[in-house]
This record gives sequence, C-alpha cells and structure tokens, in this order.
Amino acid sequence: MAALCLLLVSALSMAGVPQRETVTVRYLEFPPYSFTNAEGLPDGSIIRLTRRLLRQAGYPADFRSAPSARLYGGLADGSIHLWPGAPGVPQLKGLTLESRYQVAEVNLNLYHRSDTPTPALPEGLRDKRVILLTGYTYRPPVSDWLKDPQLGIKSTQTSSHASALAMLELRRGDFFIDYQSPVERELQARNLAPLPYITLHRLPIKLIISKAAPNSQQLRDDLDRAYETLRDAGEDLSL
Repeated sequence: MAALCLLLVSALSMAGVPQRETVTVRYLEFPPYSFTNAEGLPDGSIIRLTRRLLRQAGYPADFRSAPSARLYGGLADGSIHLWPGAPGVPQLKGLTLESRYQVAEVNLNLYHRSDTPTPALPEGLRDKRVILLTGYTYRPPVSDWLKDPQLGIKSTQTSSHASALAMLELRRGDFFIDYQSPVERELQARNLAPLPYITLHRLPIKLIISKAAPNSQQLRDDLDRAYETLRDAGEDLSL
C-alpha cells in the first residue's frame, strides 16, 4: 500500500512538469567559438554558453556541426531549431527569431602582410588577389566589393584559416578576409607575429531560432529568461 501511494505521488508530481522537446542545435566549425574537438565532441566558448542557457531553461539539446548550406536550410524548414550565430544572414530573412541578448561579438578583418601598405578601401583592392574562406557568408559592403567588375578583385577560396595564412605567406594572395579570433589562434599556434589588418565588420552573436521550430517563440523567451537569471545571479556570461 505504501509503495502504491509513493507511485501515485510520483506520477502526480511528474504530471506537473512540462516535457521539453529536445532542441536541435547546429553550429559552424568556427574555433575557438564553436568546433568539434579531438574527441569528436562539440566544444568552444559559444557552445558552452548555449548549453548552459538551454540547461537553465530546462531543455535537452542535441549539438552537432553542420556546413553553412545545410544549417541555413535546416533553420528555414525547422529541422534545425537553434544556431548560435550572427543575425542578418540573407537566406534567413523573415525565417528566424533572435535572442534579445547578444552573447558575443566577432570581428571580420582584412589581413595583409607587413610589407604591404594598408589599403584605402575599396580602391586599394582594385585588381588584387583576395583569399576567402569556403562556406563563409560575406555581407555588404564586402560582398558588393567582391562582385564589383570595376574593382576587378580576383578571389580565391580555401578551406581553413591555416591554409589562408599559408597562401598569404607564400604570396598566393595579396589580402585575406577572416575572423579575428581564429586567425589569432592560428598565428599563436604557429608562433608567428601578428598581421596588420583593417576591421570590416563587428558582428554580434545571438541565438538564432527557426520560426518553423516547435514553440519557437516560447523557446526564445525561455532562453532570454535563462540569460537574465544567470546574469542577475552574478554568473560570468562573457566569452
């Protein structure tokens, strides 16, 4: 009889707990912010913070890496629920919600060798060779410069930050466009001196939620409340 009562109490208490659907989180390989580590696990400062916020809000989550085309397509159709990334992706216009809080900021820079003068933009890029990272989305005015026939920029794509640095060092390009933290990490790993650069964009990082995801508005509100709760408790949310 006592065991039966205990089971009834347990069942009643569970009935009052909302069952959260697992949030499908996808991320770009963007070290040190988000990447798959040597053990094959999601890692990086933005991944850790996103996981903390989801846990605080009571949501189980599935984190995996995805290439940009698959990530944007999944956010558009709702098969991917959440991406910690930069707002304003043209392919996602009108299809997503954003967290009200900015969780980070990343700088997109134009790098050049120390023996190359700092260019006046955009004229200093005329007829120059610019190295780009495969799969990255570039926004105006950078995207406009790259397509402008009057500037005649010759763009070359490569798959990694390391290969972009190597190409610049070997003079296979005059400039390269990349994000600051991954470049600094690669320079330190190779024991190289910092490169001169011009900052092109300061991009905010937010939690981007598919409008087609189940209860997307509720998910956004719950994550915003989770951020407020941790912040107000004095938790360090910086990256």
